[in-house]
Amino acid sequence: MESIAPLWLWVVFVVFVVAALFVDFVVLKKQGSHAVGVKEALNWSVVWVALSFLFNGLFWLAVKDSTGSSAIATEKSLEFLTGYLIEKSLAVDNIFVFLMIFTYFAVPPAFQKRVLMIGILGAIVLRTVMILVGGWLLAQFHWILYVFGAFLVLTGVKMWWAAGQEPSLDGNPALRLLRRVLPVSKGFDGEKFFTVENGKRIATPLFMVICLVGLVDVIFAVDSIPAIFAITRDPFIVLTSNVFAILGLRAMFFLLQAAASRFHLLNYGLAVILVFIGTKMMLIDIFKIPVAVSLGVVLSILAITMLWSARTARN
Repeated sequence: MESIAPLWLWVVFVVFVVAALFVDFVVLKKQGSHAVGVKEALNWSVVWVALSFLFNGLFWLAVKDSTGSSAIATEKSLEFLTGYLIEKSLAVDNIFVFLMIFTYFAVPPAFQKRVLMIGILGAIVLRTVMILVGGWLLAQFHWILYVFGAFLVLTGVKMWWAAGQEPSLDGNPALRLLRRVLPVSKGFDGEKFFTVENGKRIATPLFMVICLVGLVDVIFAVDSIPAIFAITRDPFIVLTSNVFAILGLRAMFFLLQAAASRFHLLNYGLAVILVFIGTKMMLIDIFKIPVAVSLGVVLSILAITMLWSARTARN
């Protein structure tokens, strides 16, 4: 898999991600267990979005320097921006599922931050592997593009159908399996994943939450990674747009947690986006939709859905 990004930019990206995770974990340890407020979540969200745009600017400069073409650099930067926006949008659906899991297990707000951090770390590793495998498959078998496209269309239709239904974990097969395999304590023991009860070492509800968050990461990675491959097949753009969207997931969770009711129709918009991206992928050999058009469509769908959600929430 070839990429337009120079080697030094790969190094910068890896160093940045490692440093960001290290700082996040150090800050997390220093702060200890605490509930994240809207102001803190908003500040971190602004920081992550700003860093993503700064990285995209650096990417533009690197591509312009290596190719000598501003047009190519702009096109690749638009691919990153479109991919980032799509992944960020689909991450909102992750957030609502995380919120459902935390509510179901009555996870104290002070413990949610650590769970999300571990989930983010797992998501980065998982998606890196899946992107590399997906990129290799596309390079070897072009027809997989049509499979990915059809899958996204079906997923979008399913998401539209399920958008108005009340989510529930009661019938979740993974949760039932975990409960059969692992004895679970009745209550939390701080931020511990395992505790001792009646002389036996057993899992805490927080461990169950981590397992379900990991399962959600797998499910949504299967949806979102084909979506970004519809925009570009450059492994650098696919990976970086995914990772930057994931890095801001924790802050975005606490930000949207306070305003979840205002975006109750957002899943309908995400469903339309998935259908659009899937259709774009299946038509790629017949008609290639420009990246700028894709970006405009995604932005328009998100804006309409969010305004519609806010209006109906007030009513």
